[in-house]
Amino acid sequence: MKRVLCAGEINVDLVLQGYTEFPVPGKEVLVQDFAMVLGSATAIMAMGLARLGTPVSFVGRVGDDVWGRYCLEDMGRRGIDLSRVVRGGGLKTGVTVSITSPSDRALVTYLGAISALTGADVPDAAMAGLDHLHASSFFFQEGLRPDFPDLFARARRAGLTTSLDTGFDPSGQWDGGLRETLRETDLFFPNEVELAALTGTDDPAEGLRRLENGTTRVVAKLGRNGAMTRDGGELVHVPAYPVETIDTTGAGDSFNAGFLHRWLQGAPLVECLRLGAAVG
Repeated sequence: MKRVLCAGEINVDLVLQGYTEFPVPGKEVLVQDFAMVLGSATAIMAMGLARLGTPVSFVGRVGDDVWGRYCLEDMGRRGIDLSRVVRGGGLKTGVTVSITSPSDRALVTYLGAISALTGADVPDAAMAGLDHLHASSFFFQEGLRPDFPDLFARARRAGLTTSLDTGFDPSGQWDGGLRETLRETDLFFPNEVELAALTGTDDPAEGLRRLENGTTRVVAKLGRNGAMTRDGGELVHVPAYPVETIDTTGAGDSFNAGFLHRWLQGAPLVECLRLGAAVG
């Protein structure tokens, strides 16, 4: 079983579910339910991999506070190796408030320790004995973002494969070293909004074609339209499974876990896509 190192953010999600109308300034609205759960794209992906049986190690930063302890206890219960996590240092653990409905969600995030992680926190020694490096939230990880191209290049020189999920770019620039990082990336997991922003087209098939660089396999997550990638110039597509949608928070990160779990086992692409869709 190949072993994965996840490098990235750890924060808690406060999920407010089932609003009747979206909140606006000066008004208060009610929701139907509330949950406090482990958040952050990289940590959610790591938990998904661990639940599927892939050995996972994690490197990140958290505050020495109630939120940080909650997150690490949750991850530890899944058997994730947390020996590389940096705790404290005067930082506060990040918090995301997710306001959700069955059709979509809006997120409000305090980055806290998320922005403090740098490439120096992921030395070559942290990758020793591991087979794959995954990171998410490229645009949120302000400290790590300048180091992403070098980090992924070092990982590949050490014999690891690599994967990346950028997440959304609040600045709307969609750059910041992303193209350089993708040249060192084996798997890239944009959703349909991110794919359109990066390529300037709403046609996922054309978007996949425009991102081809000879190195990176782009796997597009298309929500209710399933998932798609290109293989030798041909499109490989699987539909989404018909389920009642309750909450979309973390669905894309969970897809990544399912796809990567099978990909690391050398499974055919269509099987990777199907498990990704099922887990998402």
